[in-house]
Amino acid sequence: MADIFSWVATALTIVAACMTAANLGTRVTGYGFAVFTVGALCWIVSGVLNHQPALVWTNIVLTGLDLFGVWRWLGRQARVEEGAQSASEASEHTPGEALFPVSMLARAAVERGGEAIGSCVDAMAGCESGRLSYVVISEGGVAGVGETLRRLPWSAARMEGDRLRVTLGRREIAKLEELQKDDWPGR
Repeated sequence: MADIFSWVATALTIVAACMTAANLGTRVTGYGFAVFTVGALCWIVSGVLNHQPALVWTNIVLTGLDLFGVWRWLGRQARVEEGAQSASEASEHTPGEALFPVSMLARAAVERGGEAIGSCVDAMAGCESGRLSYVVISEGGVAGVGETLRRLPWSAARMEGDRLRVTLGRREIAKLEELQKDDWPGR
């Protein structure tokens, strides 16, 4: 019986780690913590059945941390994102410029004419003006390995829903300044 719990716990822990490490959004991360919680509970049962108090106590603490993760990502952060989305949708029906959640720039797909070009990594904005200066986009690679980061001027982009639409073609994007992951320009 203890073996069954330890194998279930192992599988759940691996699945949960994949879900949270993938950074696929608030809900996936939150559900990853829920899976971690079930895995920790299985580890507790396995530890009790195998008389391993260190395993039991470690997973009691991890269960508490996992529950905090569930609250953080499925509770608080999900509501914050819903609030931002609500404001964005409401702004489309009011006079003036439509708004978008700036947090979208850390994960938006980059497209031109429906063609996927890459994904956003981050953006740089002026401290006083609040204006966006440039967006850092990633092209190529898998999970950050082998990717190329480029500096895309904000003037060549606009948000449409959850996508960053660019006015530049592939050749023009290939000519944009290539950035090192740890060294971006200050202006």
